[in-house]
Amino acid sequence: MGDAIDAFLVGQRSKLSAIGPEVSTLVDRGAAFTAGGKRLRPAFCAWGWAAAAGSLHLPDAVVAAAASLDVLHVSALIHDDVMDASEARRGVPAAHRQFEADHREASGRGDAEAFGRAGAILLGDLLLVWSAEMLDNAGLDSDALARVRPWVQAVRTEVTAGQYLDVLAQSVDPYARTRTPAGVAELETLVSRVVTYKSACYTVERPLHIGGAIAGASDAQQATFSAFGRPLGRAFQYRDDLLGVFGDEALTGKDSGEDLREGKLTLVVVRTFAGASDAAARRFADLFGRPDLSADDIETAKTIIVDSGAQAFVEQAIEREFAAAISALDHAPWLGAASDGLANLARAAVRRTF
Repeated sequence: MGDAIDAFLVGQRSKLSAIGPEVSTLVDRGAAFTAGGKRLRPAFCAWGWAAAAGSLHLPDAVVAAAASLDVLHVSALIHDDVMDASEARRGVPAAHRQFEADHREASGRGDAEAFGRAGAILLGDLLLVWSAEMLDNAGLDSDALARVRPWVQAVRTEVTAGQYLDVLAQSVDPYARTRTPAGVAELETLVSRVVTYKSACYTVERPLHIGGAIAGASDAQQATFSAFGRPLGRAFQYRDDLLGVFGDEALTGKDSGEDLREGKLTLVVVRTFAGASDAAARRFADLFGRPDLSADDIETAKTIIVDSGAQAFVEQAIEREFAAAISALDHAPWLGAASDGLANLARAAVRRTF
């Protein structure tokens, strides 16, 4: 997948060089941020094709089409980091911080932070455009492209709508809302919708559909991909949320307290407020969303999360969703050899430590 992205970016570099040397920074940063990561979306797309096609030998056109999903993903990450004011991504400064540093180094006129945000938004926009171009030029025949387009359109719409739901979720006062069982249920529903459309559909379900569509999957086969992909995608995001608090910074590439500093509303957070004593919930509310949290503050917050039962609650949710996904595979004998590949990929997505 990486080779396909690299080859595509070489062509884009040639195109941008005609515009001027200044825009080479966009290609450089695009290449840097697409060079790493777990590449789960291309992997699920490839396995969707393999399952529906009944073959483990991927044509180059399928590889390129699958790789375009990683370019889309990096576009979303860059925009997400701007909205969250994140400091780092994949062990390096986030794109907006790198553009901000460019402005300061050049002693540019105006506000460096505003320049950094503008540069990152434009880089994310460019990668979004390039992901579409990469898919269109992957080498798929016209019939395959026609089958794929509705699924690609769906995932672009869903991830954007899911991101907006996430923005709305961050505007909620979780302490006030979780003082009643009805309020807890409302927040859990909101978080579930964010997880479904910002992560589950986008990370697992739609990539499987896209790969399946390239191969000409039937409606029944696509339904199996939904039954497997959506619960697995939720389990993936719940794991990500736990790692955002308890993960090893050296492995995740992010400060383990960043989600707490940002005040990111997740199932872990909702269950912490719901399960903690009122005194502990008030203390957690004092800490949650404070950008100046110290290492001691973060440890205090982690202790409250564990003592509230929230960590254990989310682990149980992960196991339920994972079991539902594996059950879908068990009820689809047509998957053949792809069943083992999908099961292994599912385990990698859920059991990961980064």
